[in-house]
Amino acid sequence: MKTNVLIALLILSSSITGCRSSAIKYDSSKIDFLHNLVEERSYEINSNWAFPLMTQGLTSIANAGLLRPGSTAGSIDLIGNPNYLKVIGDSVSISLPYFGERQMGGGYANNDIGIKFDGIPEDYVVQWDEKKHRYHIEMQIRQKTETLDFNITLFPSLKGDINVNSTHRFSIRYSGSTAPISGD
Repeated sequence: MKTNVLIALLILSSSITGCRSSAIKYDSSKIDFLHNLVEERSYEINSNWAFPLMTQGLTSIANAGLLRPGSTAGSIDLIGNPNYLKVIGDSVSISLPYFGERQMGGGYANNDIGIKFDGIPEDYVVQWDEKKHRYHIEMQIRQKTETLDFNITLFPSLKGDINVNSTHRFSIRYSGSTAPISGD
């Protein structure tokens, strides 16, 4: 009986210890590299995945088999689909495909259905989270009648996440990799 209790306590204590979360440790050179990219305002994010807000319309498209292989209504594979968010000094250049539903019309014969912008954002706020070792960047862009809020998270592993909230479209998130601006 005592043996069974001891075994049960050992299993319980090992499972509790195994569930304890541990903070990711980053090499200081990776953190310094990321600091340099953000401080110089010379980086780009190329996304591999788009995560649109799942709606009934998007689910219907997925069920009809109209999404590319490997994609679902909640995650779209962007490999082979050129896209970027570039920060070059005070300017921002964005070309991201959009998957989701519009809340307001985009006009007739509009070939530009993605998220595109070249210029200076209205707001550009950078915050370093020392505890979680990541940057949080916020910026706002106004285009004609639409306002887009971008929330960007950059990690020392050079992973980059982009959350886009719009006044005219459902929100969408992109995930990819961050790199220095390549010479064109």
